[in-house]
Amino acid sequence: MFAGFAKSEIFIHKETELAVFDLLTKPEPELTKAEEAEVERIAIELLAKLKQEKLVLDWRKKQQTRAEVMNTIEEILDALPFVYSKPIYQKKCQSVYQHFYIQYPAAQKSVYQEM
Repeated sequence: MFAGFAKSEIFIHKETELAVFDLLTKPEPELTKAEEAEVERIAIELLAKLKQEKLVLDWRKKQQTRAEVMNTIEEILDALPFVYSKPIYQKKCQSVYQHFYIQYPAAQKSVYQEM
């Protein structure tokens, strides 16, 4: 999956995946191992789609681009397991959006790369 990447790039990618996974699973809901695996797959898919298609140059400056990022988050997180009630789903969408808004101020460059 990470062929052609430097070790530091793999670490950054994994750190970002873990941050998104944690946002989706903590402090709620209680998940089975199968549900955790599904949430992990969704977190990886979300990160890939946003980095490839939505986190463009100055994405935070334009309302349309910010809306596209939020719509992508909502669309992909809609596949979360049924244990995510509507209020939890909405809270998780907002948390993930805020994470990307803060952590990705520029196109595809996260604050993780500054560490």
